[in-house]
Amino acid sequence: TGLGFDVHKFSPKPTNTLRLGGINIKYSKKLEGHSDADVVLHAITDSILGIVKEGDIGRVFSNKNPKWKNADSKIFLDYAIARVKQLNYIIRYIDITIICEEPKISSHANRMTKKISELVEISTDNISIKATTTEKLGFTGKEEGIAAYAVALLSKTVN
Repeated sequence: TGLGFDVHKFSPKPTNTLRLGGINIKYSKKLEGHSDADVVLHAITDSILGIVKEGDIGRVFSNKNPKWKNADSKIFLDYAIARVKQLNYIIRYIDITIICEEPKISSHANRMTKKISELVEISTDNISIKATTTEKLGFTGKEEGIAAYAVALLSKTVN
């Protein structure tokens, strides 16, 4: 079992698309980061990297490296999945909690689940996406950014 966490602040630049959970959501703000700042995919990647003892996303994909500037977070998750396969693990379950006041996640959760299912190659039945607010407290409560937690459960393959 591995735990991942990520947070990004909103960019001051106006936009009409937010990248979250591997999908584009129509929204007036986007997250700021070295890559595409998809906090959901980053948290999932970190949860998996922890299990395979690779550290965290920043260690493997440094934000000091211009190669990763504006990179699609799918690249990071693909790397983690490749390591899972190399070490003869199988992803059994992923549980995600997204923390934000806006946008409301419930109307996007099914699309995110389907996209994550495709990316990590497990059934949508084995992925849970939940959302919560911080009751207007802290930076997420003030709508300054979004945070996400992810827990991944892996097991060794049977030969």
